[in-house]
Amino acid sequence: MSETPEISAGDTAATTSATEGPPPAKKLRSESEAADSATTNGNGHVPPDQGATNGPAVEEPAPSNVPALQDDEEESIERDYDPETQKALEEIDACQNEIDALNEKASEEILRVEQKYNKLRRPFFDRRNELIRKIPNFWVTAFVNHPQISTILDEEEEECLHYMTKLEVEEFEDIKSGYRIKFHFDENPYFENTILEKEFHLGSSGDPDSKATDIKWKQGSELAERIQAHAQGRNRKNSYQSFFTWFSETSDAASDDIAEVIKDDMWPNPLQYFLMPGMEEVENGGEEGEEDEGSEEDAEEGIVVVEEGDDEEDLDDVDEEEEAYYEGAEGIEAEDDDEEGEEEIEDDE
Repeated sequence: MSETPEISAGDTAATTSATEGPPPAKKLRSESEAADSATTNGNGHVPPDQGATNGPAVEEPAPSNVPALQDDEEESIERDYDPETQKALEEIDACQNEIDALNEKASEEILRVEQKYNKLRRPFFDRRNELIRKIPNFWVTAFVNHPQISTILDEEEEECLHYMTKLEVEEFEDIKSGYRIKFHFDENPYFENTILEKEFHLGSSGDPDSKATDIKWKQGSELAERIQAHAQGRNRKNSYQSFFTWFSETSDAASDDIAEVIKDDMWPNPLQYFLMPGMEEVENGGEEGEEDEGSEEDAEEGIVVVEEGDDEEDLDDVDEEEEAYYEGAEGIEAEDDDEEGEEEIEDDE
């Protein structure tokens, strides 16, 4: 193997100057030179002083699974923060990871506790439903008295809910995955189903989803025709909302407020709404009470209340009576003065 003759730096410069002339002012290094330079500092970046003397560095392409701006962001953090702040930020990040791990552990333990007490509560829910069946119209009364649920009930739906015998809310074993609401009915003139069930669960995409029992409506019911027309899209322009249209609607499970009200408010304690006075009774009671209080106050103060139905003639009669009263009083006073004057003249004589 022949030895390569050594060439000094001066000879190289002289040869380059003679053959190629003066080098250009700006010259990019080749990829092989950039790679060799990157191996010298071990991190894939050319030191600032080297880049200044040998020209701009050619960066290697970022791996496909790493964001393109990741290295730039890291360099920005290192450049914007001093070492002490950078160290503190790293320690904060480590603490946050520990907190997140504890939160995840707490969620798992809370889930186990909820599952345990759901099983413990189930016999009491069943016993409560047995007792509720002994009270006629319990559920329809509770629904009508509820401030949110009552807003979506029309008169014919109230009649239909008189046949409702039981309500159940069942949470899945994995509570976070969903729940179902079951409405039990006796035989009725509206539909053939004995159980209507609406279920809420996490869909394949991770977003809330729902499905509901297909109601088998009986023919000849105005309620059935109205609900079916809405389901077929003929009545959507009128924005018709009711209890059964809510039940059949499954396109927007994430914003189903009525389902949440039934699960979190009605189901835990329906007795409070059964015993609560109805909205109509409250309004009527308030109006009657106000009228009674006003009548008592007017009687105590001796104020004459003129009702709206009185004619103008009645008002004229009142005015004339008042004028006659005052005229009579003035006449009596004048006569008294005359008598006193005559008595004084007699005394002087």
